[in-house]
Amino acid sequence: MRARPQVCEALLFALALQTGVCYGIKWLALSKTPAALALNQTQHCKQLEGLVSAQVQLCRSNLQLMHTVVHAAREVMKACRRAFADMRWNCSSIELAPNYLLDLERGTRESAFVYALSAAAISHTIARACTSGDLPGCSCGPVPGEPPGPGNRWGGCADNLSYGLLMGAKFSDAPMKVKKTGSQANKLMRLHNSEVGRQALRASLEMKCKCHGVSGSCSIRTCWKGLQELQDVAADLKIRYLSATKVVHRPMGTRKHLVPKDLDIRPVKDSELIYLQSSPDFCMKNEKVGSHGTQDRQCNKTSNGSDSCDLMCCGRGYNPYTDRVVERCHCKYHWCCYVTCRRCERTVERYVCK
Repeated sequence: MRARPQVCEALLFALALQTGVCYGIKWLALSKTPAALALNQTQHCKQLEGLVSAQVQLCRSNLQLMHTVVHAAREVMKACRRAFADMRWNCSSIELAPNYLLDLERGTRESAFVYALSAAAISHTIARACTSGDLPGCSCGPVPGEPPGPGNRWGGCADNLSYGLLMGAKFSDAPMKVKKTGSQANKLMRLHNSEVGRQALRASLEMKCKCHGVSGSCSIRTCWKGLQELQDVAADLKIRYLSATKVVHRPMGTRKHLVPKDLDIRPVKDSELIYLQSSPDFCMKNEKVGSHGTQDRQCNKTSNGSDSCDLMCCGRGYNPYTDRVVERCHCKYHWCCYVTCRRCERTVERYVCK
């Protein structure tokens, strides 16, 4: 007897979840690591969820690094949700780690963004941990070779980006380098997008300065190289997500390469996010394609952007409701030097998608 199409589809969906083709970002499950786990003994590494064997080995040989890696996983969760709060796909499925839905299991532009952000976040967190003295294996970044400019001098403690990139790449890229795991096209795509994330992090390194001088005259400034906040890097990657390029795995010369699907006369740019499979519109809930839908999502009636009620609700309409907001009001400054405020309540009208 021939199996019904619906049954076949369900079996394929279940198989996709079991095979775990999204192995490269399963380590984000570290965000759920209990605070009670001290992470000061090598046997603790096997208790961590979402790691492949190569990452367990890195854990054992770099125990002092693991609290920072756990922190990085939590930062990815927060930064992703914040960056996409106004979009139909709002990154909520990232919290299912390590058992994702197909929006992150397949080679979609959403998975491209998460791979890039994850690679940037782990290097960012390690670089900052070196600066704050939380990691015994590293310290401040090197003093730049170029002069800092008139009235400036190098000093302070630079974020150690080189160490962050080195150790971050070792950990986040380890799953993609496991043999016989996933297709070659997926590996190449994920490694490319991870490198795009690190490139965005490099681009966020900027000169930061602190003034010195009599009465704040700023006659001399001490400067160092510091990274922007991770949310700024996520905003950069979101722009690249919106202009991501669909690619195919095609022979070019003696080997196969990822090339733009519609413009395969040019190679893939190092700065662009790439994806292999198109995404659904995320309007309706459908776990088979990894869509949570937008029903009951809050929308903005006066916006013309992606959070507008027309776009967020996919034309289904929306329901209004009232919400009470408590905020500080009637604030008064007292000499010297404090402020007192009263607490006021007001009613606001909000809207959710049907």
